[in-house]
Amino acid sequence: MAWTNYQLFLAGLMLTTGSINTLSAKWADMFSAKGCHDDPEHPFSHPFLQAVGMFLGEFCCLVVFYIVLCHDRRSPEPRINPGQRFNPLLFFPPAMCDMLATSIMYVALNMTSASSFQMLRGAVIIFTGLLSVAFLGRRLIVSQWVGIMITILGLVIVGLADFVTGHKDDSHKLSDVITGDLLIIMAQIVASVQMVLEEKFVYKHDVHPLRAVGTEGLFGFIVLTLLLIPMYFIYVGSFSNNPRQVLEDSIDAFCQIGHKPLILLALLGNTVSIAFFNFAGISVTKEISATTRMVLDSLRTLVIWVVSLALGWEQFQGLQVLGFLVLLLGTAVYNGLHRPVLARIPWCAARMDSEESSSAERERLLNDDRVQGADT
Repeated sequence: MAWTNYQLFLAGLMLTTGSINTLSAKWADMFSAKGCHDDPEHPFSHPFLQAVGMFLGEFCCLVVFYIVLCHDRRSPEPRINPGQRFNPLLFFPPAMCDMLATSIMYVALNMTSASSFQMLRGAVIIFTGLLSVAFLGRRLIVSQWVGIMITILGLVIVGLADFVTGHKDDSHKLSDVITGDLLIIMAQIVASVQMVLEEKFVYKHDVHPLRAVGTEGLFGFIVLTLLLIPMYFIYVGSFSNNPRQVLEDSIDAFCQIGHKPLILLALLGNTVSIAFFNFAGISVTKEISATTRMVLDSLRTLVIWVVSLALGWEQFQGLQVLGFLVLLLGTAVYNGLHRPVLARIPWCAARMDSEESSSAERERLLNDDRVQGADT
């Protein structure tokens, strides 16, 4: 079935804003400017302040939700379901996971390329799959295990590409590249914990997606903004690139923005794009499918890689192309995109039907157990 103009708009919006989100964050990292007290020019390295901006963008989703809800309630026939009442503190644990994962990833983005940053984020399906087995009692089918193994292979290839590039790239030291890649993988473990927590405790409350994203953004924005105060005094030595060598020097960041206002444009691009990206992603899932959202997210990695090459931010690496294709294949297999092809083969079709039936039965039994546990 052909897409409508609105669906095409949503797909384009998700692809564009998702790419801008990563590219603008990397663009901010590439600036150098004077700081406070006549400090010499130094790189704009303020990952935690950037993370605050991202949570501000997510919080905007909550503002948009209430604006749209108020407008909808004034109409003769309201169409938006605000969802059932719930305790907002349910979102606090996943919001803290989001805060930690985002902060780690912005630290890592200072150390590695934008394309590798985006590709390595594909590791989240590995840890989400494993944690869903351990804590949600889910049973992964054979194709999902195969997808996880393919994804691991893709991550190894991307890591090797970064290792090779690290010897040739003057903008990042090899030790920084390796550390950055490992931090991204670590952040995906935290992000997968967030997803499992959301599925186990939050989604059963039928919360509107924009409200869910906005509430987590509110918690993340408040907590991380308060944490900027002690971070200003925590000395971390050479791990930090700011003149005072503290964990985060927000005052230095604002001084650098004052000396080079283009940095503010990059930060605003990051904040605004994450708000529109979340809206577009939720809408794509609703209007088209979750599979389409996954495909668009993979295409976002390709766009980021091509733009980074065009701008001269990184060098072409054939090994990185191979890694991207393997990661794309692993994600596709894990999400079942191979099924329409295999469904044409009688033996494979029968095998897939059997796996789906057993998986669905197990999910039903687990849900029954949860309901009985809640009743008691």
